[in-house]
Amino acid sequence: MYRELFDQMHPGFFDREQIRGLPPDEVYEEMVLDLRKEAPALPSLPDFHDTVFQFYSGPHGKLIRAVRGVEPEWEPYFTKNSRVFCALVNNEIASFCLVEDMGFHQLGGRTVRVGGPGCVGTVPAFRRKGIGAGMVRRVAALLRGEGFDLSYIHYTHVAPWYAAMGYQTVLRWSSKGFLSQ
Repeated sequence: MYRELFDQMHPGFFDREQIRGLPPDEVYEEMVLDLRKEAPALPSLPDFHDTVFQFYSGPHGKLIRAVRGVEPEWEPYFTKNSRVFCALVNNEIASFCLVEDMGFHQLGGRTVRVGGPGCVGTVPAFRRKGIGAGMVRRVAALLRGEGFDLSYIHYTHVAPWYAAMGYQTVLRWSSKGFLSQ
């Protein structure tokens, strides 16, 4: 069922040179949080009294510097028109992600609206404080409020981190294609 969704969302994915060039022993996962269900009970996070979670509206250069500090290859995805959600600590970008509308797709004979956080990153000085997890949880709640059915994580190698927020692995793959579950 989720393979059908994957193929709709990412046609020709395994034909892409970038994907074929990945080391064959690296495994990536596709993950889903069903927003139509009640939000899962999750472990509590620290109090973020000094952190503001919001859509980013500051200078584009400041955002790009934060992205480069986490993963320089993501820079092209963060355009001036991107919808970016951030965690700000003392007006500094601590964590960021794209908020993506992946469209309407068929899943098990039903039409579902799919969105999700993409290119989720936390600036090194702010890691291991729960800020990134707090941001992703807020994005999932935001998507639920906007009428999305699924929050989808594409192409991750940090599945345990997302699983702690209620996401479930639905597909596993390597550069050679899908792996059996």
